[in-house]
Amino acid sequence: MTTRYLLKKIKLSESDLEEIKNSVRKAESKTNGEIALALTAESDSYSFWELLSSIYVAAAVFVILLPFAGSIYNFYEQRYWNIGNQVMPAFFGAAIFISITAAFFAMNIPFIDRIIIPKSVQKSKVSAKAFEHFAKFGVHETAGHSGILIFVSYLERQVRIIADSGIAEKIPQDLWNIIADDLADGIKTGNTKEGFINAVEKCGELLSENFPAGNDNPNELADGLVILN
Repeated sequence: MTTRYLLKKIKLSESDLEEIKNSVRKAESKTNGEIALALTAESDSYSFWELLSSIYVAAAVFVILLPFAGSIYNFYEQRYWNIGNQVMPAFFGAAIFISITAAFFAMNIPFIDRIIIPKSVQKSKVSAKAFEHFAKFGVHETAGHSGILIFVSYLERQVRIIADSGIAEKIPQDLWNIIADDLADGIKTGNTKEGFINAVEKCGELLSENFPAGNDNPNELADGLVILN
């Protein structure tokens, strides 16, 4: 999924991205904390689950066709001479191959993916991807360990807010989870920009209460929404 297509699906324009960036700058001006934003199309390829579901579909097709094996054989026998004993294995083999291929492509549709992939798997993959980006993006390297990451995974429609150790000592994770849930609801209802800005403002309020801005307030992380490939 290209960046442009992802932004279109999540209903974000260039001007929306600029407004989100400005909201981060405004929030960070009142705190020594840092707010990082990241968006990814999906947190895993989920190819195992897509292939497994495709095999189930092919098995169902096989079971449906099996009672018609005699009719299928007679159909070919009436039209072709000397069809041989290999016609039925070839027919069912082709049917299974086509079913698996067609189903696998269908399983890559986000709506279907969300159905076939167990919710527990989606949750664990999103969390793992969020922590991976938290480390790669350097959120854990801010002064005073006062950085947070707001991570959004579009396919799963899930949000994670990860706070560094300095913040975790003062602000319970439950408060971040509430903000994450509100952002996820905003994305589901098509209010993505408002959801991001509202989340940033609430995060900024919590950070300013516990990590007020000092004389030295460097900007250590990118303010805008980072789109992950």
